[in-house]
Amino acid sequence: MKLGLQLGYWGAQPPANHGDLVAAAEESGFDAVFTAEAWGSDAFTPLAWWGRETSRVRLGTSIVQMSGRTPTSIAMHALTLDHLSGGRVVLGMGVSGPQVVEGWYGEPFSKPLARTREVVDIIRQVLAREAPVTHAGPHHPLPYTGPGATGLGKPLKPITHPLRADLPIWLGAEGPKNVAQTAEIADGWIPIFYTPKSAGMYQPWLDEGFARPGARRTRADFEIAATCHLQVVADATEKAAVVDAMRPFVSLYMGGMGAQEMNFHNQVFVRMGYEDLAAEVQKLYLNGDKDRATALIPDELVEDMHIIGTASEVKEKVAQWEETGVTTLLLSFGRAEEIRAVAELLA
Repeated sequence: MKLGLQLGYWGAQPPANHGDLVAAAEESGFDAVFTAEAWGSDAFTPLAWWGRETSRVRLGTSIVQMSGRTPTSIAMHALTLDHLSGGRVVLGMGVSGPQVVEGWYGEPFSKPLARTREVVDIIRQVLAREAPVTHAGPHHPLPYTGPGATGLGKPLKPITHPLRADLPIWLGAEGPKNVAQTAEIADGWIPIFYTPKSAGMYQPWLDEGFARPGARRTRADFEIAATCHLQVVADATEKAAVVDAMRPFVSLYMGGMGAQEMNFHNQVFVRMGYEDLAAEVQKLYLNGDKDRATALIPDELVEDMHIIGTASEVKEKVAQWEETGVTTLLLSFGRAEEIRAVAELLA
């Protein structure tokens, strides 16, 4: 199992130390550096900026929101960065949710699985550069011939020859149908709440995708990149403090990331066996009582979602994640020295 640095997306201001974190990851033998986007900073630009200071680590997006760009635009970003980095790009994509897709990008959210399939197909056409890119739609028809079209649209091939036709495409997916489709059409999967205890829930969904005719990968060469926070602590007191610090992030995704009518993150917790808790946390969170919602998050859930413990406990827990099929562990850190210490511990 490989290690990746998860930089995430920016808050109110650009982080001051991401250059140091990337340098530490490169020096310490990490396999990859990943960035994210929500409705602020984008995922590609930080990789271009910090990637120029590296020569070895893969540069991944987890995730690019597909509604924010047309499929050919996403392909252009990936193609360009892949050339600049010498073939180190991992293109991670996802559909996001209706609040962001319709509220931020002004695009319809309906039919997310069909849209994903179209986006992946078009991007692969661009990267293959075997013929002018065309697609019948209905979500991303190329050339466009719908309302307002001039009729002058022409199928095109990218001017720049892609460095790799097989640039890896990983998909963020949470529900059964989406995970199965990911196993069918993608090179890897970026689960958001994959844990050792919940890993068994996903295996039949993955197997369904691998068994479909024309599936791109098998379990043997399919990548699973799970994200968590890893922190080595000295004792139980320090561990309790870290668990408390991580609790608000769990309650945010369980209760606040999405509408009451449609919150895919909340549904993952329901499938994990926390149905009553997920409903109550969401109710409190959406009513503005974030502190009470956060207080309800049990220690066992936080510890299942993250790797927190003494050095020996961390090594044991990392092995548990690997045993479930995780091929890359995407870890978040606040300081460069933490990266170096974890790399040394797990070497």
